[in-house]
Amino acid sequence: MKLRCGDRWLNLDEPRVMGVLNLTPDSFSDGGQFLEPRLALERARQMVEEGAAIVDVGAESTRPGAEGVDEDAELKRLMPVLEQLCGELDAIISVDTNKPRVMREAIAAGAHLINDVRGFCSEEAVAAVADSDVATCVMHMRGEPRNMQKDPKYTEVVREIRGFLKERARELEAAGVDSERILLDPGFGFGKTQEHNLTLLRELGAFAASGYPVLVGMSRKSMIGRILDQPVDERVHGSVAAATLAAWLGASVVRAHDVAATLDALKVVAAVRSEADARGVA
Repeated sequence: MKLRCGDRWLNLDEPRVMGVLNLTPDSFSDGGQFLEPRLALERARQMVEEGAAIVDVGAESTRPGAEGVDEDAELKRLMPVLEQLCGELDAIISVDTNKPRVMREAIAAGAHLINDVRGFCSEEAVAAVADSDVATCVMHMRGEPRNMQKDPKYTEVVREIRGFLKERARELEAAGVDSERILLDPGFGFGKTQEHNLTLLRELGAFAASGYPVLVGMSRKSMIGRILDQPVDERVHGSVAAATLAAWLGASVVRAHDVAATLDALKVVAAVRSEADARGVA
């Protein structure tokens, strides 16, 4: 399986790591650490050296309770870093945004992937990526970041989210986005309770069987914190365990803050899978 990312192709025969780079003052894990472009660039280089195949750059926090920022503020944070990353790094550069204008300007600057937490639900967002050849990540979120964790409810969480993601993928394809440019993300922590999150992880194979590669993002999130009873900066081991489970259950891309540790775990998964495939064992 391969993902088309503009003029590049990302081989997904083995699970790959997407490194997280937040250019925000208020992200839940590394907010405020990389506001200065020089520091952001250094961090991006480090993640690629550690093995990140993708660097996901976000200039608006989507943590629970976060308030949005306007397009101009987001672009002011994003563009000075993005332009340098696209010109320098030998990696897929992803932009985490839900604003069509930001999508278009990011694509014009050389971004290879647009990661939309709103799942390209607006016609303008669909048009922004359909007019290009970049990859897309379609994520599920119930509600808005400011209120998404206020008593989210589902009748059948896996069926409903899988149905939403497949519908959005079909809408993108109808607009001209080839299936080889689409990733699906069930959106761990975005309008889900702890029970929902654990069910989604346990049943991740249902998403992997959809015909599209699956991206998961659980790194350092509260679902890990609740299990471990640990603060954000003490959740590395739990995050790596969750990434390992996700990769074993079929995730193609794992979004992570701790690139080197996560990549080591994914290499073990790939090695076991390769040996099992050679013997014809499921």
